[in-house]
Amino acid sequence: MRPRAAALASAAALVLAVTGTLGAAPGASRPLPDRMADTGGGTQLITARAAHTGSTTGTVTWWDRHGGRWVKSGSAAARFGAKGLTAGGSREQGTNTTPTGLFRLPYAFGIKPAPSGTDYPYRRVTKNSWWCQDNKSRSYNRWTQPRPADCRAAESEHLITYGTQYAHALVIGFNYDRPVRGRGAGIFLHVNGRGATAGCVSVAGEAMRRILRWAEPDRRPHMAIGTESGPTAITRY
Repeated sequence: MRPRAAALASAAALVLAVTGTLGAAPGASRPLPDRMADTGGGTQLITARAAHTGSTTGTVTWWDRHGGRWVKSGSAAARFGAKGLTAGGSREQGTNTTPTGLFRLPYAFGIKPAPSGTDYPYRRVTKNSWWCQDNKSRSYNRWTQPRPADCRAAESEHLITYGTQYAHALVIGFNYDRPVRGRGAGIFLHVNGRGATAGCVSVAGEAMRRILRWAEPDRRPHMAIGTESGPTAITRY
């Protein structure tokens, strides 16, 4: 290439680089938590993001806030409900959809012992452990042990029967503090099963163990679930 042509090519490349940078979407390089409306007020956060409401897969990322900045601590491929995602405030029970929103994480549980190094409150599953999903029960959307008489077995999950999924799990506080009947119960972050979930979020077993070892109750971790854009965009929560 002639010297003049080389100089022109270099100049053109510089212009493209500068204009490309200037033309980038504002905040595109900022960590996801910095672009969210709320992160729960703690210094740990889990995000579960899907491309759109029809997605059954996406990414779970866990974040730490240090020195006023959010830093990614890990990420893993995630699965969502078999019918995708839907706004948590209007979700209906039995729809196989994962609710979107920002939720606290009350406690962890599992059929297996807590992974070594886990500090988060952890409940061990026994043969008498149930999660009540009976809309007529006073124990709706609660762990019960044993199952109360007003909570029908057919309307509940016998936790120990989900040996793979509930080897380790975190309770997602969807519809938890003031349960609304018919909105949904038993939404967890748990280990992958064979495919999409019935409304939970799931990750590989090793990722679930890493999250439990990472989570610190004093840092008040929350979990945000949402899509990349639209009314259920994770940045709206």
